[in-house]
Amino acid sequence: MNTRYLLAPVLLGSALSLGACAENYAAEGAGVGAAVGAGLSAITGGDVLTGAAVGAAAGGVGGYFIDKDDGCDGYDRNGRLDDDCYGTEGYPVDPRR
Repeated sequence: MNTRYLLAPVLLGSALSLGACAENYAAEGAGVGAAVGAGLSAITGGDVLTGAAVGAAAGGVGGYFIDKDDGCDGYDRNGRLDDDCYGTEGYPVDPRR
């Protein structure tokens, strides 16, 4: 039972070192989500690994949509333009406005 409580801080610590150069917070969200999911599972008596996996998935998806630097990052590998680029030099005007 005590090892379950030690898992959450370890996962949280590993999340801090991930994704330092990424354009969004997907890695950090996954790490924090895993820690929260594992902690909640440990407290409620559930399966810690399942809680960590569900939390990591939810945190990763949530973090993906949060832009880190609020700067123009250009086009991603899927050909989508970063929202911060619209209207800046060399990029088109935002068609949604």
